[in-house]
Amino acid sequence: MVLQGRDRAMHENGPSTHRDGRVRRRDFLMIAGLVSATTLLSVGPAVRLALAAALTKAQRDQMTPDDIIAVMKRGNERFRLGQESPHDYLAQQRASAKGQYPAAVILSCIDSRAPAETIMDLGIGDCFNARVAGNIANDDILGSMEFACKVAGAKVALVMGHTACGAIKGAIDQAKLGKLTGLLTKIRPAVDATQYSGERSAKNYEFVDAVARKNVEMTVADIRRRSAVLADLEKSGALRIAGAMYDLETAQVTFLG
Repeated sequence: MVLQGRDRAMHENGPSTHRDGRVRRRDFLMIAGLVSATTLLSVGPAVRLALAAALTKAQRDQMTPDDIIAVMKRGNERFRLGQESPHDYLAQQRASAKGQYPAAVILSCIDSRAPAETIMDLGIGDCFNARVAGNIANDDILGSMEFACKVAGAKVALVMGHTACGAIKGAIDQAKLGKLTGLLTKIRPAVDATQYSGERSAKNYEFVDAVARKNVEMTVADIRRRSAVLADLEKSGALRIAGAMYDLETAQVTFLG
C-alpha cells in the first residue's frame, strides 16, 4: 500500500504498538482526533490489520456512507496499480469470528472475473456479498440487504454490474434454459429501456455494456421502490444506495451518479 504525505509519516513513525502488533488504544484515539475519518480511512487496511485485523463497531460507526464509498474507490485504485494492501486473511478471520460489523452490502454478478472484495481491496468482515447473475434484486436479495443494513448496520448498498456480462447477453438474445429463463426475463426491461442507435445485439459489446449500466440504474431504482426499509434508511442519511460498473479490461470501478 502506498501512503502519501502525513499518512506515510504516521505509518512509518507512529503510533507505538504492543508486541502482538495491535495499536495501543490511546494511540488510536489520538489518530482519530488528529485526522478526519476520511483521512484515517486512506490508511484503512493497514490500520485495520493493526487493530485486530477486522472492522470494529466503533470504526464502522464513525464512517459516513461517503467515507465508505471513498474507501472502495481508493481500494480499486490500489488494485488497478497492483499495490493492494498486505492482507492477513487468517488474522481477519480470527478477529471477525465472534462478531461482524461490515460497512457495506454489495449486490454483484456471479461472474468469476468480478469479485467485489478483491477488486476494491477489501478484507474479511468489510462487506456483505450478495451475488446473482445479472445483479438483479429479487425478494430474497432485498431481504438480505435489509438485514445487512437495518439489522447489521451496513451504511452503503452498492449494486455493481460489469462489462461483457453473460447474463446481459442472454437477456438480449432472450435465451431460454431451465430456471435461467425466468432470471433473464427480469433483465429484459433494461434491454428495452436502453437508448442506443447502433446494433442492438449481444454481439455488439458496446450495446451489451450500455444495457448492463441501465440494468444497474434500474436495479438501484427498484431497491428504493420495493424496499421501504432501505428507502427510509437512505432518506434518514443512514444509508446510501449506489450503483457502479466494473470494467473487465481496465479493472476500473466507476461509480454512477
